[in-house]
Amino acid sequence: MRAVTAARDLVRRHGDVLLAAGIVALAQVEFWTASGLTVGQRLLLAGLSVAAGAVYAVRSRAPLAVGVAMLVLALLEGRLPEAHGGEWIGLFVLVGVYTVAAHTSGRRAVVAAGLTVATGVVVLVSDPGGVDPGALFFFGFLFATPWFAGRAIRRRRLREARLEQEKLAAESAIAEERTRIARELHDVVAHAISVIVLQARGGRKLLDEEPGETRQALDAIERTATQALGEMRRLLGLLRESDDELALAPQPTLARLDELVAQVRDAGLPVELAVEGEPAELPPGVDLSAYRIVQEALTNALRHAGPATARVTVRYGDGELDLEVSDDGVGGANGSGGGGGHGLTGIRERVAVFGGDVEAGARPEGGYAVRARLPYASER
Repeated sequence: MRAVTAARDLVRRHGDVLLAAGIVALAQVEFWTASGLTVGQRLLLAGLSVAAGAVYAVRSRAPLAVGVAMLVLALLEGRLPEAHGGEWIGLFVLVGVYTVAAHTSGRRAVVAAGLTVATGVVVLVSDPGGVDPGALFFFGFLFATPWFAGRAIRRRRLREARLEQEKLAAESAIAEERTRIARELHDVVAHAISVIVLQARGGRKLLDEEPGETRQALDAIERTATQALGEMRRLLGLLRESDDELALAPQPTLARLDELVAQVRDAGLPVELAVEGEPAELPPGVDLSAYRIVQEALTNALRHAGPATARVTVRYGDGELDLEVSDDGVGGANGSGGGGGHGLTGIRERVAVFGGDVEAGARPEGGYAVRARLPYASER
């Protein structure tokens, strides 16, 4: 396996040089073993092949120089000693056609196509059999095959590079969102620990004088410590790097959802808010993430839905919280929707932290909807 990996790495780094050296080596074998050539002619051919190999050694970085070199070789082929064979020139030409096709774009690709056609015409005219339909078909096929192969390989490489960039962008967005979530959970845990410390101090002072008050303080410590432990577990799983400048401001909760809805309305998107079920006391992390999920979904609706009306539904169930943000805009029709881009990535990350699930997509009746379920019974 290491040998295979080393070979691939060698080809990736020095493939052009290795290919050029291989063709030059074949050329040397051809005319040094051919009969009917003088020493001077062999030296001339050796120098010509080495010069061509030097150009081809940088073919990926200078494809048009390779195109010029293959045209020059085609022009010189008819003026070289007949006994040299010429197969090495043909190999140089075919590799050159592939090179200019695979490594050029835009105007450079037009120039590359011109060099390829010019080289093909020179080879066709120089053919001892003359120009006839059979020769046209043969040389046309001979030159078209490496050209279209090069263009196909180029398209594949560009597609792979684009996919790799999109993958890196998505991974970066996920990492940023996880860091953001970890910071927010850090604040939740820090607040919980502060409450525990204050309750412990108060309980110690009242231990002898007010046993009832002490019992209430201990109950509060137990409840808060249980919640903090759950948030700390998530924090340890998400935090990627330390940050000495964590935000100290209180985190938003569903109790402030009316303020968020009002802000979105002021921004130009009419929003209806509905709360179903009996509101329950949520663990701080669930409460915070629910607010952020609604915020992300409304922000995406504001950006992509166009003229529309949005509706936010918060359902309190048995040990779980259901959120739905929908709109009747045009975003879902073209695939952008209210949940596209990195906003939906952030929502999924937040839901995954609590073991919930999320659905997002165009609605049959038009518009877009984001639905998330956040279980919290185990955190109580």
